[in-house]
This record gives sequence, structure tokens and C-alpha cells, in this order.
Amino acid sequence: MLKYSIIILIFCRLSIVSWGEEINITIENTKENTAILLLLQGEKVTFVDSLFSDKIGRFIYNSKNLSMGFYQIKIYGKSPITFLYTGNDVVLKADAESIDETIEVVKSESNEIYYDFVNLNRDYKIKIELLRLILARYPKNDEYYQTTLNKASQIQKEYIAFIDSVVSMDSSSLISRYVRSSQLPIVNFTLPIEEQISFLKSHTLDKVDFGDAELIYSDCFTNKSIEYLMYYQNPQLPKGLLEKEFQNAVDTLLTRASVNILVYEHIADYLVDGFKQFGFDNVVDYIVENYVVKDDLCLDELTENSIENRINQSNLLKVGATAPNIILQDTSGNMIDLSKIEKEKVLLLFYATWCPHCQDMLPEIHKVYKQRKDFEVVAISLDENRDDWINYLRDNSFEWIDLSDLNGWESKAAQDYFIYATPTMFLLDQQRIILGKPITLKELSDLL
Repeated sequence: MLKYSIIILIFCRLSIVSWGEEINITIENTKENTAILLLLQGEKVTFVDSLFSDKIGRFIYNSKNLSMGFYQIKIYGKSPITFLYTGNDVVLKADAESIDETIEVVKSESNEIYYDFVNLNRDYKIKIELLRLILARYPKNDEYYQTTLNKASQIQKEYIAFIDSVVSMDSSSLISRYVRSSQLPIVNFTLPIEEQISFLKSHTLDKVDFGDAELIYSDCFTNKSIEYLMYYQNPQLPKGLLEKEFQNAVDTLLTRASVNILVYEHIADYLVDGFKQFGFDNVVDYIVENYVVKDDLCLDELTENSIENRINQSNLLKVGATAPNIILQDTSGNMIDLSKIEKEKVLLLFYATWCPHCQDMLPEIHKVYKQRKDFEVVAISLDENRDDWINYLRDNSFEWIDLSDLNGWESKAAQDYFIYATPTMFLLDQQRIILGKPITLKELSDLL
């Protein structure tokens, strides 16, 4: 059924548009004569075509083979220009020095609505958040409190009026459906903050049409997902409890998304990738076990590879298992054999110099290493550029064992250990028995 659903959607997308309209975008103050056209899918983009200007800064593209959806045009080193294509001419212009602030819609009603909505949402968030803070702290019996409440009410009414006008104009159009599903919730600011948060958890997703698969080709579902997750974010909670909160949010999001298999996969992919980036491994495992594996979801190829490695690492490299041996070159070209290291404990540390989390964590691990001296660290870089690797080590002066074959994710060591994220750690004893797989510095210290 899944394969048939995908085939049908692809067929529909290929056959929806047969118009011979064009996209005409002028980018002033640039010397670039090439650009790329990208299809937007949440926070990911897919390459569509290369564009060449007929004169510097003007890009014209015959859009007869494009399907409806949101696209981006990007020139080197500048912010992309996002636009909606619905089968009609799109004429935009912007200044390369400040693209986001200077985008002008010359021709395209759908894009006029889109940019009006983007600007309205931005202004609404800023104003309402400021007014909410005042209302939460200002004495209710003061005249200014009522003035502020009236202003907040006015802004909310104007926001609702815009949404209603767009949706009623043509409820079946892509821009109307996008605006309806992307709209922000309206909250009663006279309620206590806790009740406001409870309301947002219950009603933020009310207007989202999870059955509308065409909205995959926009930022609608990903934006609403992160907006919804933010209501569960509580920096005062320890990580374990915060992950439990996020799991509750995930249950709501994916249960609602399950009405359409393609939307379901789209949001699951986004959640797995997002929680992985922020180090919430328990949430990723929860999504994989309870949704991806259970419902046999097809995700992005990179995400699927990551999940497969995660599952294999969990099943084959459990605590108590014997870890694979590693023989790799150090910075001087000497071959180092993991099995010959005589320390009582060895910390295997997989990292990459381009990984921000690694840049924060490795110096902290080095402090523990210097203080204790009762274990060895074997740091394995997943870099591909030798200069990047050597320069990083020189700048940080680590005193442990540094190894790499400069094959990145294709490194034999990375594949043997099913590495799906950096940093990843394994604490081994002298016989290479896995004692633990710490994620945080505290977990490492406790294991040691």
C-alpha cells in the first residue's frame, strides 16, 4: 500500500502542472550569473535545476515541468529566496545585500499572500510575546493593564481577520491551505501562564490538516512541529524528565500525522533528525521503536542509514559484548592496535572536527583525562581532510591517542561500531569488553 501511495502521489505531482508559465527573479547588486533552483521539503531542500541569468542578476526559468509547491532560488553566499509556485507567473526581485528585507513581489497573488503572512506572523509573535509578559506581571487593577489587554485583543482580531480572508478567498488553493494549517493559536492572556501553556498543548495543532500531503513541499509541518515541541521545553527539568515530556509531544504529533502515510513519514523523519542533532538519544530511540520500526516507515536515506546503525549498535554492541578491534594510523603514520593498549580501561571516542557538540565536549573530556590518569582515551576522527584534523589537534593539545584513516563515515572503525552520530563513546576494559556507552560527561565520570 505504501508503494502504491508513493507512486500515486508522484504521478499526481507530475501531472498537476502543464502550464507554460515562467519564474522571473531579479537579484540586484550581485555579480553572480548562476543560481540553483531547490524544492523545499520542511527543513530539507532537493536540487531541481541550475539557472543562468540572461543578464547579471536576472534569472528566468520556464516552469512548465514544475509541480506545485514551495521552491527556493539561491545564489552563492546569499540567503535563498523562497517562493510558491502554483502554475502562474512568478516575478520577484530583491537586493543581494539584504535579501530577506528587500524581497518584492512584482507579480504573483499567491506570493503576495505568502509574504504578507510571513511578515504578519513575525510581527504577531514579537508583539504578542511582549504584551503577554506585561500582562503576566502588571497589576490587574491598573488602567494600563486594561489598555494592554485591549491592544493584545486588537492584534489577535486583526490576525484572525487576515487568516479568515485568505481562507475564504479560495479554500482549495495551496496558499489558503498553507495559511490555514500554519496559523498561530489564539490564547486568552487573562489566564495564568500554566493554563495558557496547557491550552497551547491542547489546541496548537487544531487547524493543521495532517491529511494534506502537498504541504510536505513547504515548511508547514516542520514549523508546526517545532512550535508544538517548544511548549514542552522546560530548562528546569533534568534531561531524563525532559525527554519524557518530548515523548508525550511526539505521541500527539505522530498520532495526528498518521492519517496520511506520507505526512507521517515526513514528520517522523524531521523529528528523528532534530532530536538526534540536539542529543536527545532516548527520544530518537522512542520514535524508532514505537513508530519507525513498528509501522515500517520509509524515511530519508540518510536518516534510514542512521536508524539502521542505531539499531545495529544497540543490538550488537551491548554492555558486556566484546568490542571489535581497531587498527588505525596516528598523526605520525604509526599503526596503533587497540588490543595492545595495556590500560585497565579505554575510552573509545568517535568525533569530527566539524561537529559543534564535539568541539564543546572534547576539551571537557580531556580535563577528566588529565585529572584521573586511570584510563586511556583513543580518539577516532571521522574527518576526511587531514589539515582540518591536524590543525584541530594542534589547537587543542590533547595528550591522548589520536587516530584516523580520513575516510569519514566510511571509515572501517566507524562502520564496525555502527557510528550514526558524533560524539559517540564506548568505555572498554582491557579485554575490550564494553563497560558502558556514556552520552554525557557525568555518565562518563560515573562509569569511571
